[in-house]
Amino acid sequence: QIQRALRSLSIPLERLHVMKGHMMQDMCKGLSRQTHAQAKVRMLPTYICSTPNGTEKGNFLVVELCQNQVRTLLVTLYGDGNMSPQMMYKIFDMPEGITQGEGEALFDFIAQCVSQFLAETISSDTNSSDINGSELHLPLGFVFPFSCRQTQLDKAELLSWSKGFSCNGVVGKDVVQLLQKSSQSTPGPLCRVEVVALLNDTVGTMMTCSMEGRACEVAVVADKGSNCCFMAEAYLVETTDETSGRMCVNTEWGCFGDDGTLNDVFTPYDESVDEESSNPGENRFEKMVGTLYLGEIVRHALIALTAEKAIFTGTNAAVLKEKGVFTMQHVLEIINNEDSITEVRRILEVLGLQPSERDCGRVQQICRAVVGRAASLHATGLAAILSYMCQTRDLETLMVNVGVEGELFTGYPRFEEILLSVSRLLSPECMATLLPSRDGSGRGAAMVTAVALRLAAQRRVVNEVLAPLRLSRNDLEKVQALMREEMERGLCKETNATASVRMLPTYVSHTPDGTEQGDFLALDLGGTNFRVLVVRVAEEGISMASEIYVIPAAIMQGTGEELFDHIMDCIIDFQTKQNLVTQMLPLGFTFSFPCQQVGLDKALLLTWTKGFSASGCVGQDVVQLLRDAAKRKRHLGMQVVALVNDTVGTMMACGYDDPRCEIGLIVGTGTNACYMEEMRNVGTVEGDQGRMCINMEWGAFGDNGCLDHLLTHFDKVVDESTINPGKQRFEKLISGMYLGEIVRQILMVMTEKELLFQGKPCLKLQTKDIFKTKFLSTIELNGLALRQIRAILNELELDATFEDSVLMREVCQTVSLRAAQLCAAGLAAVVEKMRENRGLDELSVTVGVDGTLYKLHPCFSSNLQETLKDLAPNCNVSFLLSEDGSGKGAALVAAAAYRAAN
Repeated sequence: QIQRALRSLSIPLERLHVMKGHMMQDMCKGLSRQTHAQAKVRMLPTYICSTPNGTEKGNFLVVELCQNQVRTLLVTLYGDGNMSPQMMYKIFDMPEGITQGEGEALFDFIAQCVSQFLAETISSDTNSSDINGSELHLPLGFVFPFSCRQTQLDKAELLSWSKGFSCNGVVGKDVVQLLQKSSQSTPGPLCRVEVVALLNDTVGTMMTCSMEGRACEVAVVADKGSNCCFMAEAYLVETTDETSGRMCVNTEWGCFGDDGTLNDVFTPYDESVDEESSNPGENRFEKMVGTLYLGEIVRHALIALTAEKAIFTGTNAAVLKEKGVFTMQHVLEIINNEDSITEVRRILEVLGLQPSERDCGRVQQICRAVVGRAASLHATGLAAILSYMCQTRDLETLMVNVGVEGELFTGYPRFEEILLSVSRLLSPECMATLLPSRDGSGRGAAMVTAVALRLAAQRRVVNEVLAPLRLSRNDLEKVQALMREEMERGLCKETNATASVRMLPTYVSHTPDGTEQGDFLALDLGGTNFRVLVVRVAEEGISMASEIYVIPAAIMQGTGEELFDHIMDCIIDFQTKQNLVTQMLPLGFTFSFPCQQVGLDKALLLTWTKGFSASGCVGQDVVQLLRDAAKRKRHLGMQVVALVNDTVGTMMACGYDDPRCEIGLIVGTGTNACYMEEMRNVGTVEGDQGRMCINMEWGAFGDNGCLDHLLTHFDKVVDESTINPGKQRFEKLISGMYLGEIVRQILMVMTEKELLFQGKPCLKLQTKDIFKTKFLSTIELNGLALRQIRAILNELELDATFEDSVLMREVCQTVSLRAAQLCAAGLAAVVEKMRENRGLDELSVTVGVDGTLYKLHPCFSSNLQETLKDLAPNCNVSFLLSEDGSGKGAALVAAAAYRAAN
């Protein structure tokens, strides 16, 4: 009978592996918005997103609700790494019956304890001018060790009582509000106590251990109840809206197994304990591991063995029928005196039993089995947490500190050994270091409160820094109206010369009609990369071959002759490789710089942008500059028939696939837009019939000062460091060439304000253009682990904490959101003008889009489309990605022009 009892209390390693898997599945269910309600492991968000960094300072009040006591503490932190906090505390015993009475009485009692503690603390000499005085304001952390649904750090509804508590009128209520209400109605010292944070004892343990000079990201409480919490990736906590960084999740694993998954390891002794409890069928895992229940499990095992005459034969063991007679303290004393049968006999005799020596040995075996099983089950739960953390952080191995607290941990010497060895067997990829919580969860609650206040103060400064970049709907409507005004000025012959949006006619009046055929060359010059293409237009569709050539910075900023000779060399190289040297091919030239077009194949360069400054080009016909270079090279294998801006090329390329495409948009290194305008509105060109594509050159929008009210300090600094200060103002707020620089300027200011990198100056961050726009795209990827963001920052030699990474992501999101919103405001002006031009109630139109920022940034396109829908609700706008850039469009313009000419 003894062996059978011991076997039933022993769980094989294979079964623990299965249990670990079940717990991980239940954890995922608990985190998912869809399945959270059905999960037994509740995975409750705590809204604690940061652990202490050692700079916290001030006075913090803590009240902790314990099993039959209320503990009050006053913790003073000095910002010295939190190594030597000053603590004063007092413990109050709870009146009998209060834990089963009215909820209001319980919270009134807690408030009275706080008031009395403060009265005594303030009257004694605390050496703190902050604590003495009539205008005292004390932040309070409330340790409430029960299952709550938290919706903010200071807002939590009680889900269910446990540990023998069952006060009326509290379940479903916000316990912070109940305490705040009781505090306000309790007479006491002249101070305003504000409940800043609510947490359970498990979270407090983790935060306490985080004070020891090293981060702690997991905590296990092995006490009367049992629980675990850990820092989860915030985007996986679907029950909250938080997506950045990490959030501490309170697993509430005590309910694991309530769905029957533990039935096969639930012994008859566990069944008896469960039936006698105040909540049969609930908290089954906790009832196998909590010290509130272990003495009871031993008692029921001894009753069963006595009935089977395996122990206490011939003596009266009726005392075992009395619930609660065999306590955890008895169990610990028995297993901690393994070598002394005399001591075990003494304990049993005090209980009223007359044990033989054999009885003493067998009772000892049962106690060891029950406590050993509890330790192994704790280890299984911990292994599930560690493996989950390792997997979701995309790590091969996880090294983590685990804070541990509770009667089982402190009272059973082998608990630590079993916890580490069994969890290592179940999760060999994880290495846990246990940190004992030295002075309970009260100190941890002070830390949560201190961190909350530090983060709130930091948040105020962050909001101050970023506020000028956050645009209201009113701001965007104003930009839309200003863009419309500037468009009208640009179209009008009288005001065109002074308009910041030039509204240049392109002489492109038609999209391809499908009859074009043959081989066409296209050149695409839009930035540091330059493409040469051959486009074959046939009945069955379009095929292309292309090559990319680089333009060195020295040539970009040298003479015009050098630039166009280099371009010509690239064309000759390409035609040679493609065996096209002997043919005279029509060529469409995509030239992505502001030009005044005076014919389809004649255009005067107005100004260089995007880092180009080649001399002798501004005011010249760029088609003629290319033809002159061809003459110098004696190259006859091409005939330039059309000069096309990249935006127009994009519209034409997409127009081949979608006839509704009448707008082109580029959001890449630079930004621009074009659209089909009614000829009657184009005052700069003769004729009123039909439509013409207008190249807006909207990058210069605001160069006349109309956007100055939106320019932040960061925009002005970036503008001053460019080669064209005061020019291309709109482009410098939106395009990829500048967003990284804007972010870098913000990061430098945030470092100065000690919001980032602990205020340590970073030399690498002083380097212009070190923060590439591609980093914005990567950092903002949804679900990108913070570890990967830190890797990007380490590449920049920035020593970033996880908190730094979260803030960096917010800065990037703010800058890219503003860019998308401004782009949408500009586009809203275009589509609304087209709708009004055509006298439509609703316009349906497609925008052909190209550019790396639009294509590669994870949020830019959705932010742009969402804002556009809001600003132009009467326009149904679709977006079509230009798959092969503006080269195809230039060739199609050339094909259409060649067809018309012949």
